[in-house]
Amino acid sequence: MIVDFFDPSAYMKGTVFFSPAHVASLLLFALSIVWMFVHRHKSYMAHVRWGLLAVLVLSEISIIIWSIAIGLWDIRFNLPLQLCTISIYLSSFMLITCSYRIFEVLYFFGIGGALQALITPELFYTFPHYRFLHFFIAHIAIILAILYMIWVLNYTVTWKSAVRSFIFLNSLAFIAFWINYFTGANYMFLARKPDNPSILDWLGPYPWYILSLEVIVILMFTLLYLPFLLKSKLQKSSSHV
Repeated sequence: MIVDFFDPSAYMKGTVFFSPAHVASLLLFALSIVWMFVHRHKSYMAHVRWGLLAVLVLSEISIIIWSIAIGLWDIRFNLPLQLCTISIYLSSFMLITCSYRIFEVLYFFGIGGALQALITPELFYTFPHYRFLHFFIAHIAIILAILYMIWVLNYTVTWKSAVRSFIFLNSLAFIAFWINYFTGANYMFLARKPDNPSILDWLGPYPWYILSLEVIVILMFTLLYLPFLLKSKLQKSSSHV
């Protein structure tokens, strides 16, 4: 049973996209967000911070060990250059240090990237395989870590935060593009589209979908900033009453 749990050859036919296991994982994700919001003022939320950190760190260590143990570690797939892998590292440092600078940059592409991955997973293993559990647990933990900083520590972002995040994201993309060019990798999907259904399928052929992605990123960052903008305006209007 343990062998099957870690078996790298246990590919499923097709993808997990909107399979029963995928839908159940999305429901669990939604419930975890509701739980965190409802309990955000409880004293034990300080322990949740360290719990999230443990989940993020263990998820990254486990995937590295698994890849090496089964002989699949490859520079084309396992460098920390995928957006969600970068988000795991940044989320971990953010939870340890409570760094606002990390938070304000991570908020935009961390939520945007992890949410897109959860909705359209690039995954060929289904429940209860290790890779399935790792994928959803890690991506859910990224979003919960960011929401923790907002709901528990009362962090906020400004439009300057969105600009910093956009510059940081494009700097990462520049590095990933050249790593892809020299190694044949596809980090951040800048060399080709993922095999699974994704938003990239609607954005035209390579390389034009990369330009379309920039527009999508700007729109997504704007939407993610709107709650903070509205909150700021409401606070200003109430202070003048």
